[in-house]
Amino acid sequence: MFRQRSGSSLCYACGKLNRADAAVCFYCGRRNPGLWGFGPGIGRLIGGFDFAGLATVVSVVFYILSIALNPAEAFRARGTFDILAPSGRALNALGMAGVFAWQEGRWWTVLTAIYLHGSLLHILFNLLWVRQLVPDVEEVYGRARTVVIFTVGGVVCFLVSDLVGTPYTVGASGAIAGVLGAYIFMFPTKRVRVFAYLFIFDVPAYFVIGLWALTQFIAGFGSLGMHVTSDESNVAYLAHVGGFAAGVVGALAWRALAGVPRRRFE
Repeated sequence: MFRQRSGSSLCYACGKLNRADAAVCFYCGRRNPGLWGFGPGIGRLIGGFDFAGLATVVSVVFYILSIALNPAEAFRARGTFDILAPSGRALNALGMAGVFAWQEGRWWTVLTAIYLHGSLLHILFNLLWVRQLVPDVEEVYGRARTVVIFTVGGVVCFLVSDLVGTPYTVGASGAIAGVLGAYIFMFPTKRVRVFAYLFIFDVPAYFVIGLWALTQFIAGFGSLGMHVTSDESNVAYLAHVGGFAAGVVGALAWRALAGVPRRRFE
């Protein structure tokens, strides 16, 4: 059974053992440390996912929610690149990033916007990159470091986007750029199968930079790259470069601090 009503479970905050039905954690004082009996089940569920799977689930849940908040707008007939595009109001309610959000003091949108997407194709292509790149990076760096690289890449991307004046923006592209930077640093010659719209390529990892840049260039015409509302598509490219640089810096830092070796695959 998913819910645990008796016995002991770990506190979600401090990780110490408590009664499953405890109202307050004996060690840290957090209320309902077993999350009303659902804590162990949630832990097993999340533990069964690698980070790529977890990021996929979170992104899909937020995408469905963004559609559900304004279905009439999402199902309105549009161009190919804007199929099932959530309304701006729905995305803003869920934490869309951009200059306006930053000026309103909603700094946390640089985190939430990573998991928001502007159309069906936008989320599809981003999640294909996540599934392709993240597992190998997690295998070498571990889940915690991969989460940091992914998150910092996205945050840096949105911060750069804010600095250059993008009013509204969403998408995991900057976070993916960060993972790509770490990936290419660690696996420069490993052959990778990548998906670029209607084409599938099996190429060395370092060649992915070119393919990724090409897809970002094409995406700029359809607002898929980072789904910016700015009229200048080079804004998205600059922001993605910031995310990529964050990933490379993270890889260099952990190599220096933790001795993570660079791997070559022939």
